[in-house]
Amino acid sequence: MLRKWWVVTAMAVCCLALLITGCGSDQPKAGEAAKTIRVGAETTFPPFEFADEKGDYAGFDLDLIHAVAKEIGAEVEFKSMGFDALIPALNSKQIDVIISAMSITDERKQAVLFSDPYYKSGVAIVVRKDETGIQGKDDLEGKTIACQIGNTGSMSAAEIPGAKVINFDGANQAFLQLKNGGADAVMIDLPVAQDYMKKDADQSFMVVGDVLEAEYYGIAVNKDNKELMDKINAALKKLQENGEYDKIYQKWFGDTKQ
Repeated sequence: MLRKWWVVTAMAVCCLALLITGCGSDQPKAGEAAKTIRVGAETTFPPFEFADEKGDYAGFDLDLIHAVAKEIGAEVEFKSMGFDALIPALNSKQIDVIISAMSITDERKQAVLFSDPYYKSGVAIVVRKDETGIQGKDDLEGKTIACQIGNTGSMSAAEIPGAKVINFDGANQAFLQLKNGGADAVMIDLPVAQDYMKKDADQSFMVVGDVLEAEYYGIAVNKDNKELMDKINAALKKLQENGEYDKIYQKWFGDTKQ
C-alpha cells in the first residue's frame, strides 16, 4: 500500500515537472521580447520597401525594422500585403508590427498604436514634363489624379474639388497611368516620387508646386500591445543615439537627414 502511494506520488511529480518545462519552453517569460516579430508592409513603395532584382525585399523601412528587432532581441518574419490590408491584419493579430511609410494621422490613431516618428515626409505633385497647365495644387481642380490606395497623397487628392482620383495598389501603377496619359498628375510621398523619377529611363516627369502636407511616418502595433511599442520606441531612440539610424538613412537617401 505504501509503495503504491509512493509510485503514484512520483508519477504526479514527474508529470507536473514536464508540464512546467513544456510551458516554459514555448512561452517567453514576463518582460521578455518575443523571439519573432511578424512585420507587415506593402512592398511597391521604393525606397522604403520594394522587391529588388533578385526578388528579395529591401528598403529603408526593412533595414530599420531589422535594426529595431536586433535591439530588442527578436527576429523578423516579414509579410508583404496590400497597404489597405495592413491595419486589418494588425488588428486581427495576423501580424505584430506595420512599417510601411505609414503616416501618423488622427484617423489611424483610432485603430493602431504608433511609435515615435521615424521619418518626416510630404506629398508631391508629379506631372509629365510636357505639362504646362499644372503648376500646383490649385490647378488640379477637375483633373484626373493617380494615387496609391490608402496613401496620404490619395487622401489629399480626394479633397480637391472636381478631381477624379484613381487609386492603385502600387506606386508604379500610378506613375504608369500618368506616363500613358490616363492621368494628369500623380500625388504621392516626395521621396517615392524622387526615387521613381531617378530610375525612369525616359526622364519624363517633374515635380511642380510646393510639397504638401508635411507628415511623419510611424511604426504601428496593435493597441493592446503597449509593451512591444515601448520596446520599439526605446530601440529607435538608441539607434538615433548610436548613429545606426544615420547610417541606414544615408544608405537610402544620401547624406542630408531631414
